[in-house]
Amino acid sequence: MKNWKRMLLSLIVSAGIITTAAAPAMAAPKQPAVKVNDQTVAYAGGTPVIDHGTTYVPLKTTLQAMDAKLKNAADGTIHAVVDGKTITLKSKLKRINGVTYAPIRVVGDAAGYEVRWDAKTRTVVLVSKATETAQTGGRGFMWEVESNGNTVYLVGSMHIADDSFYPLRPEFEEAFAEADYLGVEVDVSKAADDAQQQLIMDMGMYKDGTTLKDHVSSETYAKLGKILTESGMKPNALDAFKPWVVESTISSLKAVKAGYEAAQGIDLYFVQKAIERKIPVIELESYELQLGMFNGFSKELQEKNLNIALDNFDVLDDGVEQLAKMWKTGNDEALLEFTNSMAVDEEYNKAMLIDRNIGMAEKIDGYLKNGKNEEYFIVVGAAHYLGEHGIVKLLEDKGYTVVRK
Repeated sequence: MKNWKRMLLSLIVSAGIITTAAAPAMAAPKQPAVKVNDQTVAYAGGTPVIDHGTTYVPLKTTLQAMDAKLKNAADGTIHAVVDGKTITLKSKLKRINGVTYAPIRVVGDAAGYEVRWDAKTRTVVLVSKATETAQTGGRGFMWEVESNGNTVYLVGSMHIADDSFYPLRPEFEEAFAEADYLGVEVDVSKAADDAQQQLIMDMGMYKDGTTLKDHVSSETYAKLGKILTESGMKPNALDAFKPWVVESTISSLKAVKAGYEAAQGIDLYFVQKAIERKIPVIELESYELQLGMFNGFSKELQEKNLNIALDNFDVLDDGVEQLAKMWKTGNDEALLEFTNSMAVDEEYNKAMLIDRNIGMAEKIDGYLKNGKNEEYFIVVGAAHYLGEHGIVKLLEDKGYTVVRK
């Protein structure tokens, strides 16, 4: 298996490293724009903002662009007139400089629009469902397990994606609509919280007066400096960070340039919908566990992984496209091939997949056994499910029947 395949798998295995580790080292992206049926919305009294992965927009102006009229909005309740009918929806509201903001996805859905995200232009695109003809984004990966009156749906996530992944096929939305709980590796909507950022500073930065240059070979450091310079950054921009943070930053940088972002990831999509539905979001892991795993890699493995990212930087965008195609076609054989590519390094495979899969399977087993007649919608990296040590096999070994959906 080619090394770049193993490196790309980190983009669909660990949500925490994608959404948290790269954040301190990369420049803040520009604020998003909004288009309604190909017309850019002109905001005069405020601009859209992204908060914890959710895009908030000035409510009144956005509704006007959708040919809707705001009647009033207060205490999390919005009353608006759409096509002559008054609609009422519940949503988290913000007041910024005297302007009322609301989540664009909630407002767009309620007003009859398909809401998409164009990562390359950082634009929220709203298309009237009355004229919508696009097909669903792809098959994806989903399994169903039933036991003791409980149902667990297992969804394989791409932690980074673009608007071509959406809308998801109806089976995903229907299963989620009945869910009592959303389960994820980590709640990626909290990635920008001070506590998560402090974790990356505590674990991922040198505090003994040394820098990255003191911990990797001169050849590795030179390759990094060349790529950073070509990417418009200073060659020493990441000197304060350990190799595992630098590796994630380099991989994420290339993925973003290819149009794929964590803001469009499958897990964040459902976290946002869970917040809108006000159902509990349960974490199967934690940011501390995931970041601690990377920080615990041996010095040799950290530099090896960094070199894989550097040596394959020019083909990363093609590789991400292959991962996207794999997800959209729901190709189990391709997913298993990618997953198995991690097995070439025992330390890496044990930490990234084997140990974590055991922990997640144990929690899912608990959900199935609680006898509360509940439905769980579990979204974790797609690479965790298949193979000898995958979650599907672990659940089958416990006596469950796991059905591909």
